[in-house]
Amino acid sequence: MSTRTKTAVPLLDLQAQYRPIRDELLAAITRVCDSQRFIMGAEIEALERELAQHLRVAEAIAVSSGTDALLASMMALGIGPGDEVITSTYSFFATAGCISRLGATPRLVDIDPVTCNLDPAAVRTALSPRTRAIIPVHLYGLCADMDPLLSLAAETGVAVIEDACQAIGAACRGRQAGTMGTVGCFSFFPSKNLGAFGDAGLVTTNDAGLAHEIRLLRNHGAEPRYFHKRIGGNFRLDAIQAAVLRVKLPHLATWTSMRRENAARYARMFVEAGLASRLTLPVEPQGSFHIYNQYVVRVPERDRVRAYLTAQGIGTEIYYPVPFHLQECFAHLGHARGDFPNAERAADSTLALPIYAELTAGQQESVVGALADALRE
Repeated sequence: MSTRTKTAVPLLDLQAQYRPIRDELLAAITRVCDSQRFIMGAEIEALERELAQHLRVAEAIAVSSGTDALLASMMALGIGPGDEVITSTYSFFATAGCISRLGATPRLVDIDPVTCNLDPAAVRTALSPRTRAIIPVHLYGLCADMDPLLSLAAETGVAVIEDACQAIGAACRGRQAGTMGTVGCFSFFPSKNLGAFGDAGLVTTNDAGLAHEIRLLRNHGAEPRYFHKRIGGNFRLDAIQAAVLRVKLPHLATWTSMRRENAARYARMFVEAGLASRLTLPVEPQGSFHIYNQYVVRVPERDRVRAYLTAQGIGTEIYYPVPFHLQECFAHLGHARGDFPNAERAADSTLALPIYAELTAGQQESVVGALADALRE
């Protein structure tokens, strides 16, 4: 029986991030309150400029969420009934949900078994005359293998919509996530590496015409006010969220570095604990820059191990337990268990461990110790 001291470690500790910058954040919120300008305006415009510069992209359009970033991007590209959009069967629901909301069909494909990202060979096989776009998901903060996808898109004339909702700051061969395709979509949900105080999102593109269309759509398609060329939606970002993000953005590089240091420390600790052969750790392919929005391992008897860790006070999460092709709402697509085996194996074996920037070495020792005990049970 282990004599390890039991220490609780949360999956995420937003208080640890908040405390050092509390005064700056409250001052920014007060600035917006004093202005009484809560919808659009100077805060939004400043955030868009700062994010465009940070990401080295021509256009950055602030929107209400990562989901709305995906939705507005597809609307701007004219995707609708009769169209197919190829994407991974293994992601957060919004990726496929937004396709269906527009009346288009998600053409689901399997993932690479090592990275859990979209398999380019599977994408090529799934292409059809109805294909309008490909949505690679930069899952967990690791860029998908973009070169073959971009080449395929160039050959066929289809759009590439990067789902970079988990990947701000991630890079592939020196190019940042969300800047390589036709359009990029980001989420600033509070748990993200760059998180707002509620829902928030961003669309990026180097196409000025497409950026204009997305700006139009985020405000009900009105231009000028009360004159509607298109039916859009209310995809506007609140000024308070923009102010919060402007405070946090200068810290992002440091927070990313701390997450990467924690990931490297985990790898050393797992070797020292003799667990390297029992776990499958995250990978960082050559030329990639992983930002570890999540730190996801594969473990045998995942559900039993997770229950043990929970009992020890160790926070974990499963991203994602049910691939899209097995979701009830997508039953009409006609898929069955076994159709996408790599995604199904990931859904049954992956487990996210604490990786937030402020995580201490001592807390990581508690995580690794509890995991070692669980695997000895």
